Amino acid sequence: MRLPAGFAPAPAALADRVVLVTGAYGGLGSAVARAAARAGATVVMTGKRKRLLEKLYDAMRAEGLPEPVIHPLDMESATPREYASLADGLRHDFGRLDGVVHGAASFSGLTPLAFHRPDDWLRVMHVNVNAPFALTQACMPLLQAAADSAVVFVLDDPERMGRAHWGAYGASKGALERLASILHEETDESPLRVHAVLPAPMRTALRRAAYYGENTMLLPLPDATADAIVWLLSAAGAPVRGHLLDLRAVP
Repeated sequence: MRLPAGFAPAPAALADRVVLVTGAYGGLGSAVARAAARAGATVVMTGKRKRLLEKLYDAMRAEGLPEPVIHPLDMESATPREYASLADGLRHDFGRLDGVVHGAASFSGLTPLAFHRPDDWLRVMHVNVNAPFALTQACMPLLQAAADSAVVFVLDDPERMGRAHWGAYGASKGALERLASILHEETDESPLRVHAVLPAPMRTALRRAAYYGENTMLLPLPDATADAIVWLLSAAGAPVRGHLLDLRAVP
């Protein structure tokens, strides 16, 4: 599935909506937080480093964007109780949740399986698969109570993820794609929409760590991907629920 021809983010597309963004201070996460705020959403930003969340908060306020909400959350160590507490806090503070963007990702480097440290494998699989499952499950009652809501999973190039040395990261992205597919099948008749997005190459720290020798500075910033994710979060994304939005080629 591709973006519609002539796509452009609609002003106020997320007005009055509450959107949770994980990994919010990362390259893609921060772009999504800004784009969602520009579209009118109240953005709840999570991440394990409070200082970086505060830095993003200050930058967004300096840009004149609506005030976001900081909720520090370490997805490497968070328990189901902490995810439930986050959902309870959203219910108490806003009475709603309209979208979740799973922007957090862990990458431990390109490593042959024979040399992959088990603790690195477990950490990557936990952050990239187990945590999105647990967080989504905790938030589902709020999401399904909304008139229209969306969960967006960020995938990676499936042709490359099955190749040598991609290890836990490659396996986790395959598992995340299957998680999104199953969740879609289980919620297709509900107000909760499930989306998966496959970004084009973009200028992020993860890309820089994974692609040796590539001049990452020549790649575009994640802004176009963030705008596409906002489109999925909005009512306009409803017709493509359950589909993979492939951004690797211009429509």
